[in-house]
Amino acid sequence: MNIKRAKKEIKDTIEAYLYKDEFGQYAIPQIRQRPVLLLGPPGIGKTQVMEQVAKECGVALVAYTITHHTRQSAVGLPYISKKHYGKKEYSATEYTMSEIVASIYDKIETTGLKEGILFIDEINCVSETLAPTMLQFLQCKTFGNHKIPEGWMIVAAGNPPEYNKSVRDLDVVTLDRVKKIVVEPDYEVWREYALREGIHPAVCSYLQSKKQYLCHIETTVDGKFFATPRGWEDLSRLIQVYEEMGKKADRETIVQYLQHPKIAKDFANYLSLYQKYQEEQQIEEILSGVIRESFCDKLERAPFDERLGVISILLARLERRSREVLEQEEVMERVMGILKRFGQGMDVSVPAAGREPGDPLTQDTARRSEGALAEDGGDDTAKDPFGRLRELILETEQGWESLKKQELLTRREDVLCRKVLKQLERYLQALGEWEKSGDLDQETAGPSGSMEEGWALLRELFAADSDRYEEGSAELSQMLEHGFDFMEAAFGDSQEMVLFITELNTSPYMVRFLQEYDCARYYAYNERLLFDDRERELMEKI
Repeated sequence: MNIKRAKKEIKDTIEAYLYKDEFGQYAIPQIRQRPVLLLGPPGIGKTQVMEQVAKECGVALVAYTITHHTRQSAVGLPYISKKHYGKKEYSATEYTMSEIVASIYDKIETTGLKEGILFIDEINCVSETLAPTMLQFLQCKTFGNHKIPEGWMIVAAGNPPEYNKSVRDLDVVTLDRVKKIVVEPDYEVWREYALREGIHPAVCSYLQSKKQYLCHIETTVDGKFFATPRGWEDLSRLIQVYEEMGKKADRETIVQYLQHPKIAKDFANYLSLYQKYQEEQQIEEILSGVIRESFCDKLERAPFDERLGVISILLARLERRSREVLEQEEVMERVMGILKRFGQGMDVSVPAAGREPGDPLTQDTARRSEGALAEDGGDDTAKDPFGRLRELILETEQGWESLKKQELLTRREDVLCRKVLKQLERYLQALGEWEKSGDLDQETAGPSGSMEEGWALLRELFAADSDRYEEGSAELSQMLEHGFDFMEAAFGDSQEMVLFITELNTSPYMVRFLQEYDCARYYAYNERLLFDDRERELMEKI
């Protein structure tokens, strides 16, 4: 199965194993909770999937690569203890707690999460001394004398023998005690992930026409040559950072990540062409509404790979702008939610600059909240806008830090939280300057006056940010229209236009934007594309 389905299977398994009956006991007892065994090529995303699953399920994750362990570090060290059997004292061998089991308890203590996943990578590459312990571990959930805590699910991963000469074949006895999932590379699933995570557009467009190179492992007399999804992703991030630094990734750099000389050379040539068009700034001109006839004529004579590269740069620029716009929309929504809490309990009658009286921010905060007034009545921050906003910022920051401590915050969520806090800090600074300036009406500086004046200032600041967001959204709409102008001028109703529409449909950010923005040409071309697909299906049936 592909990695997307494997992820769903693991999530379903976690939910089933953590499901409790009416008495609060796990419906599937720990002894019957089969560990999951993931087998697949290197770099396909097995470890990354476990990190995603843990965050999405809200459980802790402890990950180990078992090949780094000896029997002593995994099982524990022996020591002599005294025990009494009957009326006699005997010396008995016990073991210190396994490093792996101890790390689970450490994780519980640091995160406060009592349920989680113990992920053991390269389980079929264990040393000879540790191999006999694996059966006991998988069947009894113990390392040495120490049991894996209840509520912790075991997931193990390994590579098939053709990818690793150190692999030991798992016997039937062991395989009969696990949920075995064999994962195969799937370009379409990877592309979904790539678009969501912002993989460099040159990588995405290259692999669109060379899907077989996403995960390509070749054994020759000179050794193994390979390119893996992990290699492409790491290379993508390097290229993005290089571009910010003004550097270029050439063939010698690329082959360090794509350890297949032929693929590395091919992609290096493609990347060079891609960067050439990017540097000539023609795409920026196109999206600003300038379409040069000479450029369209040049593309008409260009090979398909070159035309594909130009379309990819065009789509990448639209994708990046849509990501920025929609991320700002999320930031604005979260800031608005916090500002609503600031305005609770006030009779908001001060109009905000640039906002209509009926907007959601005004409507929600205009409602009286007796509970909030009663709760804040004895607090100095209820009389002080600066103190109240600072309190809300502190609460937001604490919630963010709590998720970080529990390791449940994705990178994207972390970025959004930072942007929200940055915007709120800017508002707080404005409030502080306003209070210091003496603009506060001293005659109305009681619980109502100062808070309502502060609220009016916050609404003005929020309205200005909202206007900037609307301007960004309108700019993106214009860029999309200019993109269609260029596609029609350069390619007309051709396979390139089909590719353009198809790529718009697979971009999660563009799809979200197009759901809100009414682009007539997009819907017309999209409807025609769907019609052609139906016609093709009918012809195949005939």
